[in-house]
Amino acid sequence: MPVLESSYRAPRGLRGGHFGTVFPTLFRRVPPLAYERERLEMLDGDFLDLDWTKSGSRRVVIIAHGLEGDSQAKYIRGMTHAMRRRGYDVLAWNCRGCSGEPNRLLRSYHSGISEDLKAVVDHVLTLDYEELALVGFSLGGNITLKYLGEQKGEIDARVKSAVTFSVPCDLTSSSLRLGEPQNRIYMHRFMEGLKEKVRIKSEQFPDEVDLSGLDEMKTFAQFDDRFTAVFNGFSSAKDYWKKASSKPFLSGIRVPTLLISAKNDPFLAPACFPYEIAEASAFFHLETPEQGGHVGFAGGAKEYWSETRAAEFIASD
Repeated sequence: MPVLESSYRAPRGLRGGHFGTVFPTLFRRVPPLAYERERLEMLDGDFLDLDWTKSGSRRVVIIAHGLEGDSQAKYIRGMTHAMRRRGYDVLAWNCRGCSGEPNRLLRSYHSGISEDLKAVVDHVLTLDYEELALVGFSLGGNITLKYLGEQKGEIDARVKSAVTFSVPCDLTSSSLRLGEPQNRIYMHRFMEGLKEKVRIKSEQFPDEVDLSGLDEMKTFAQFDDRFTAVFNGFSSAKDYWKKASSKPFLSGIRVPTLLISAKNDPFLAPACFPYEIAEASAFFHLETPEQGGHVGFAGGAKEYWSETRAAEFIASD
């Protein structure tokens, strides 16, 4: 499909990439949600916690959070409210270890764990739904795109569409971009959360997790090489980044799918904007507004532009 022209215009004062990224996290107010939690037992002995809001609809939206996020993140709650207003049931799934309780295995969540999303989708398809749509943010967007590309033409016909935001679809370039000095505030925040999860793993598996040098780690390259790769069967950080990136799978997508990434997203390098793939695909759409930051797109009293845009795209397919 042709690359789409975007209607997004950032409010005055939020036109820089960093302002657009930080403002929603610090200042947006989103009403709480009374989720109904379901625990999905996995075949490998682990579990995923699924947070539902239900109204008896025959249509459902499955939402995936970003790195160190969960179903309570403001952007997840904002999207959930937007979809509920339009009559959808919503399932916000928490990655392994992100629901407030450590997962059981040494294995951790990561950017390419699309088999977990497949388990969630397969479970939902056993329920009484006629239509299913997917929404993913950042890491959750990468998982969503990778899942869709892996399924190719074999995906269930009830999976109608998908919308993703701010996706590091090329993990190598994005990981290196986040390691640059101007992004140290984001890197520090991510690393603190990831380090704490490793400390918990050390308590669960004292004979398998060595914490030496953990406190001195400052970048994904260091952390992923030492922990993410080892926990999840990759040979190195570079091997993980290569195999977990969704970009090589985009051409296999066979349902209408939209990727929205702002050109001023401080997390994304040029390799994360797959223009040529979108131009050659009948299903994969790319929209790159000039502004918006990372998982930002602020604006609107009731809902953000990203929520309105996702709902519009899902309703059109």
